[in-house]
Amino acid sequence: MGKENATLLTEFILTGFIYRPEWQIPLFLMFLVIYLITIVGNLGLIALIWNDPQLHIPMYLFLGSLAFVDAWMSSTVASKMLVSFFAKTKIISLSECMTQFFSSGFSGTTECFLLATMAYDRYVAICKPLFYPVIMTNRLCIQLVLSSFVGGILHALIHIGFLSRLTFCNSNIIHHFYCDILPLFRISCTDPSINVLMVSILSGSIQVFTIVTVLVSYALVLFTVLKKKSLQSIRKAFSTCGAHLLSVSLYYGSLLFMYVRPGSAQADDQDMMGSLFYTIIIPLLNPIIYSLRNKKVTDSLAKMLRRNV
Repeated sequence: MGKENATLLTEFILTGFIYRPEWQIPLFLMFLVIYLITIVGNLGLIALIWNDPQLHIPMYLFLGSLAFVDAWMSSTVASKMLVSFFAKTKIISLSECMTQFFSSGFSGTTECFLLATMAYDRYVAICKPLFYPVIMTNRLCIQLVLSSFVGGILHALIHIGFLSRLTFCNSNIIHHFYCDILPLFRISCTDPSINVLMVSILSGSIQVFTIVTVLVSYALVLFTVLKKKSLQSIRKAFSTCGAHLLSVSLYYGSLLFMYVRPGSAQADDQDMMGSLFYTIIIPLLNPIIYSLRNKKVTDSLAKMLRRNV
């Protein structure tokens, strides 16, 4: 009888961040500013790449795709969080919860594949410059981008399928600011061991594969650059790859903290801080990191501003 009643539960309460009443408006304004900067930065970067023919090369196709995913991730999480600051009730339906998780899971996985693709692109550009146009053809670049998006969709759909086997009867309170998969496991009255195993296997495999791709690519880049013994070549390589390495380190660091060992007993506030970092902060930082350390992007931006002023 308990399980029959549990299947009828179709609403959850997102507790969000616990804060004093006087912090409500400052926190709302802070996250609103972060969200607006994130959207303007990422969509602005996409528009810049779209409108400048000099940026119509593989590296910026991948960068534009990454900016789209970051804007999508931020909109998925931050928009709901901002509304909840002043909502009388913080209720989210089961269908809305699954949709939000699917959207965030798709974005996170796609970003992993795109970061690995960008590392491979830098490897070909620096280690095989004469063959770069032959290897990184438009067809291959489009296939890599589409594969990243399809991989993200499939990964999220698999977890949605396994989530559908869970029932919720212990509680409908989610101690989080959005519907993430780990808090759902905690309130399930169905044993989530299979789900935890799938997260470990699938998320772990994707992260290992993409991290190894990044590390191998940049190890070969470093070996090639040092072999040339040219200070100018070293500076150029680090200028090109430094931003990507910083972005990769921040993103994978937070993901490894959150999902590689989902069975560990982590506090709710630690979960939320890790999620906050990769869903809100990294989408904010990426366009800044890539724009400030990329001469072509800054030159294109300066040209556009001169044209419009």
